[in-house]
Amino acid sequence: MKVAKLPAALTESHQSIFLMVIRRLRAPLILLIVIISVSVLGLTLTPGPVVDGQPPYMSFFQAFYFISYTATTIGFGEIPYAFSDQQRLWILFCIYMSVIGWAYTLGTVFALLSDHNLRRAIALMRFRRMVRYMSDPFYLVCGYGETGRLICQALDRRGLRMVVVEINETHAAEISLSDYDADVPALAADVSNPDILLQAGLTHPNCVGVIAVTNDDNANLAISIASRLLSPHLSVVARVETREAAANMAAFGTAHIINPFETFTETLSLALHAPAAWHLFGWLTSIPGTLAKRRREPPRGAWILCGYNRLGRLLIEALNGNKSSVTAIDLQPRNDSPLPHFWIQGNASSRDTLEAAGIQKAVGLAVCTDSDVNNLSIAVTACDLNENLFVIMRQNHVSNHALFEAFASDLAFVPSETIAHECLSILSTPLLAHFLADIHKRNDEEWCTWLFDRMTRRLGAMSPEIWSKRINLSHAPALHRRLMRGETIVLDQLLHSHANRYEYLACEVLYIARDNGDELAVPAASTPIQPGDKLLLAGRPGSRNAFDLNISNDHALAYILTGDDTQHGWIWNKLVPSRYGKETYKRIPP
Repeated sequence: MKVAKLPAALTESHQSIFLMVIRRLRAPLILLIVIISVSVLGLTLTPGPVVDGQPPYMSFFQAFYFISYTATTIGFGEIPYAFSDQQRLWILFCIYMSVIGWAYTLGTVFALLSDHNLRRAIALMRFRRMVRYMSDPFYLVCGYGETGRLICQALDRRGLRMVVVEINETHAAEISLSDYDADVPALAADVSNPDILLQAGLTHPNCVGVIAVTNDDNANLAISIASRLLSPHLSVVARVETREAAANMAAFGTAHIINPFETFTETLSLALHAPAAWHLFGWLTSIPGTLAKRRREPPRGAWILCGYNRLGRLLIEALNGNKSSVTAIDLQPRNDSPLPHFWIQGNASSRDTLEAAGIQKAVGLAVCTDSDVNNLSIAVTACDLNENLFVIMRQNHVSNHALFEAFASDLAFVPSETIAHECLSILSTPLLAHFLADIHKRNDEEWCTWLFDRMTRRLGAMSPEIWSKRINLSHAPALHRRLMRGETIVLDQLLHSHANRYEYLACEVLYIARDNGDELAVPAASTPIQPGDKLLLAGRPGSRNAFDLNISNDHALAYILTGDDTQHGWIWNKLVPSRYGKETYKRIPP
C-alpha cells in the first residue's frame, strides 16, 4: 500500500498529545510519587513484632510490594509476617494518604479526558492517520452543510471516497452517524487555513479534486488560492454567490466556478428562448431513473417577482430579455437608481398587494425571498387569485422538500441541489459540460427536438446514466490494442451486445472529443474510433458495464467484431457448443 509523506509538522501530533497529558498530570503524579516514597520509607523504618528477641524490619522491596497492592486492592495479608502495632498504625496513615492522592489523580484524569483541547488533539491525530493511509482516490470536500452533504452522498453512491473539513462541529459530528459505505475522515476546523488543507490531504498523491462548498465566499476563495499554489494539478470546484468573488477566483485560475443564482437564471433563459434544448438538458442532467416528461414552458407576458434580492435581479434580467414585463414586490424601500420594471413596496403574501401588482392578469410568478415559509405563503395566495400562473419558487432548505413537492411548482430552485448537481457533473462526467455547451451554441430547436425524441425512444422516458470513457490502454485495453495494430473499428460495432452480437446495447454515444481537437456531437454510426478518443455515453442501467466489457475484454470484442466465440480452452470448446448456432438473428438498428 502506498503511504503519503506528510510534512514534518504533521508528524508531531503524538508528541504534542503526550506532552499535554504530562503537563496536566504533573502535579498528581508528583503527589503520588511522594506519598508512595514516604510510605515505603516509613514502612522500612518501622519495627515489626519481636521474633527471637529482635524486632525485624522490612526490606525496600517488601515494603514497596505491600504498598503497591494495598493502594490498589484490599490487600493479600500482612507479609512476610504479622505486623506490629507500630506498623499497622503507619499503614493506616499510608492508606488515607494514598486515598487522597489517588482521588486527586483520578479527578485530574477525568477532567483531562473531558478537556476540549485534548479531545480535539486526539481527533486531529486520528484524522491525520486516516488521511495519510488513504489508498484510494478521494475528493477533498470543504464544507458539510446541505450542499456538502448532498455531494458526499452522491460520491458515496458512486463508490468514491472523500475527506471532509467543516468548521461547524455539530455538522462534522453528523458524518460519523451517516450510513456511508466507507469511513469518511472528517475534521471540524477552519478550512480557509492552508495548514488544515495540508492535513486534510491537499498534497496527498491520491487526492483527485477539491470541492469548496462552504457558505462563505472568502473561505472558498482561500481554498481555491491554496489549491492553486500547493497542488496546481488538482481540479477545483468552488461555490460563489457574488460576481466579485467569482472574478477573484477566475483571476487565480480556478477552473470551475459555480454561482447557483446565475446557473438557475441560465436555465430559465434557456427555457424561455429554447424550450426544446431546455427539455433535453433537463433529461440529460437529471438524477438517473427520474421520469422525463415535458414540462410546462415559461410563458411571455406580465410577470410578478416577489423578493428583490440577488436572485430577483438576475431573474428580472432574464425575463426582460424575453420581452416580458416584470412587477417587483419587496418589503424594503426602492433604491434611488432607476429600475427597468414596476415597483411595489409591501408584503407579497397579502392579497391586496398582489392584486395591486396585477396578479389576475399576470402569466407568471417568481417567488425568491430568503424564507421558505414566506415563499409558500405567497405562492398559495397568488394561485388562489390566479390558478393559471406559471410559478417559479426558491426553496432555501432541502429539509422543506416535502412541502414544496406538495405544492408542485412549475420550476423550483434549490441552491444546494443546484450546486451539488453542477459539481458532480463537472467532476464525474466533464465531457457532459462540453456537450451541453455545444447544444447551447448550436441553438437549433429542431435538432434538439429530434435528439430528445430519438433518445427517449431508444432509452425510455427515464433519465439515463451518463458516463465517459477514454480509449487508451488502461481504460480500453482490448480496443486500444486492435486500433494500434491498424484495425479500423467504427462506433456501430462497439454498441453491440457481447451476449448476442445481433442485438444493440441500450446506450448511445453523445459526444467524441479527440486528441487533435476535433469534437463530434452525436456522431454517426460509421464514425471510426481512434486511439485517445474520449467518449460521452448515455444509457440504461447495466449498459455501462456491458460497454466497458466490450472495449476491455479481448474475447468479448472479438465476438462482437467477427462472431468468433472460441474464447475458451480446447477442453471447454469440446464440451460446450458455440454460444449461438447459425446467424439467424436480425440486426436491430438503433
